[in-house]
Amino acid sequence: MRLHKLVLTLTASAVMIAAYAAGWDVTAINSSGVLNPGSVLTNVPVNINGTTVNAPATVNVLTTPQVTFLTNAGNPAPILVGNGTSYTNGTFTGVYEVKSMGGGALTGFNFVLSGFVFEYGQIIFFKKVVDYNTSEVLFTGSWTWSGSAYGGTDGPVSLNQSFSLSSPSSHFLVFEVAILHIDGAPAPGTSTASLQLIEQDWVPEPASLIALATGLGALVLRRRKQ
Repeated sequence: MRLHKLVLTLTASAVMIAAYAAGWDVTAINSSGVLNPGSVLTNVPVNINGTTVNAPATVNVLTTPQVTFLTNAGNPAPILVGNGTSYTNGTFTGVYEVKSMGGGALTGFNFVLSGFVFEYGQIIFFKKVVDYNTSEVLFTGSWTWSGSAYGGTDGPVSLNQSFSLSSPSSHFLVFEVAILHIDGAPAPGTSTASLQLIEQDWVPEPASLIALATGLGALVLRRRKQ
């Protein structure tokens, strides 16, 4: 009986190990901004688990996906309005796909955003996660950061918070949209809205990690007994 249980445990764990060894394909579909006046299109590089690419591009990762939009490194201009430039408003759009290559599921993410607002500067941000196969909306959120002219606080703004998906998913799309403006303040001038970085670190399904750890533990125990 013990041998049978061990075989079942090791078999389940071997499946999980294979699933996680196959990793995830992360595809940056779009990562760009538009700055006005002038409709200036700016390309934003994407860092996927340490590899920096320009969309569209796919990176296979063996650990849980980490996706960072380097909005402060946009080319030909960062995602910034005001601050001595002639830009009074702008947008950023980031879209990427995450697909498990071995059946592993993800259940949530830690979301990090940093920027800067001053006087009439304002950043409005929207985020949505949609399951690729069912079109179920797994997460939706919105945030606003405002300078002192709106009753907010001038200076750096940041978000560092964990969020859960409504259900685990092994294949989904992520949509990020930011709107920046200085609400008619003089440009060039001092009012500023700047989007400096958007990062998300994805979290695997706890049950999968438990199965994986259990299997590895059983292997170690069996080896010690032998």
